[in-house]
Amino acid sequence: MKLDQRDKQILALLQLQADHPLADLAEKTHLSPSACWRRIKRLEEEGYIARRAALLDRKKVGLPTTVYVMVRTANHSLEWLERFRALVADTPEIVEMHRLTGDIDYLLKIVLPDVESLDLVYKKLVAKLQFNDISSYISMEMFKDTTVLPLSNA
Repeated sequence: MKLDQRDKQILALLQLQADHPLADLAEKTHLSPSACWRRIKRLEEEGYIARRAALLDRKKVGLPTTVYVMVRTANHSLEWLERFRALVADTPEIVEMHRLTGDIDYLLKIVLPDVESLDLVYKKLVAKLQFNDISSYISMEMFKDTTVLPLSNA
């Protein structure tokens, strides 16, 4: 189903604050509270709202360090990929995994208390699977961090 302007407004507001009061959402979208609630339920049922979560302050919870890890492998079998996926899923410090085109096969985003902790994650990875190359890049400074998706083309 195509999103209309009110659906996009609701999604935009919920992206900024998932527990936005219903009455406030209804007023901002020029809907009655019941009509607004029905739209939110439909957006959830249709999968536009995948889940609601609290965004934590990484520094306050002791995870200020971000490391991007580029992985190359010569093994592109389905079995190897499934083992890699399971290993990544079993490593809570890895918060994102992407399969890429080009020279790099996979990109991992890892959050850690400090740079020294990277060695533990590295040793866990190489103990379980064979890699051609693992290169780490430490983020020195974050300029933008958002979970808000641009809905203008949705």
